[in-house]
Amino acid sequence: MKIAKDAFVFVIPLLVVVAGLWFVGLRVPALVFLLITLFILYFFRDPERRIPDDPLLVVSPADGKVMEVEPAQVNGVSHTRVGIFLSVFDVHINRAPIAGVVKSRHYQKGKFEAAYSKSASLNNEQNRLVIAGKEAVVEVVQIAGLIARRIVCYKKEGEAVSRGERIGLIRFGSKTDCLFPTDAEVLVRKGDRVRGAASPIARLRPHA
Repeated sequence: MKIAKDAFVFVIPLLVVVAGLWFVGLRVPALVFLLITLFILYFFRDPERRIPDDPLLVVSPADGKVMEVEPAQVNGVSHTRVGIFLSVFDVHINRAPIAGVVKSRHYQKGKFEAAYSKSASLNNEQNRLVIAGKEAVVEVVQIAGLIARRIVCYKKEGEAVSRGERIGLIRFGSKTDCLFPTDAEVLVRKGDRVRGAASPIARLRPHA
C-alpha cells in the first residue's frame, strides 16, 4: 500500500519515541506509541484507483459519505454542491474531479467546526481550487474540520490536472465540497458512500 509522503513528518518522530521507550524498558508505552504510528500510516494510505473512462463524468474528489446535494451560489453564479464528509477512517487524499487547468486557488481562514455540519462549508478554514475543463468549470473545496488543522494542496494556479489526479489532502478528519454546473446530471444522493477518483458524482452536459 502506498503511503502519502506527508505521513513521515509524524511517523519518523514517533518511531524515535518508540525506540527510546523500548530501549529504557518502558514496553507498554512503547507499544502504545507504536499503535499510534501504525494508525498514522493507515490514515495516510494512498491507494491507486481506477478512473472511469467517460470524460464527461465528474469523479468524487474524496472518499467519504455524501452529506449534502444542494444548490449553491458562488459569486452570484448558481452551482450544484456535493458535500462529502471524511472520517478519520477514510482515505484523505483529494482528487481532481475533472481534467483541466487550475484557474484559481484561494485559501480562506476560518473556524474549525465539526466537518459533518452543513455550516462547515461556509465557516471553516478552507482551500478552494477552481478547475476549468473542456466542458465546464468545477470547484473543489478542501475544508478543515474539528480535528483537522492542516490543509495540504499540491497544485498551483495555472497548473494542468488530469481527472482523478491527486491534488492534496487534509489531515485527520475533514470535508470536501465539489461544485459543478446546475445542468449536470447528479449521480449521487445524500447518504451515499463515494471513493475518490473512482466514484462518479455527476455527468456534465456536452457543449457544442
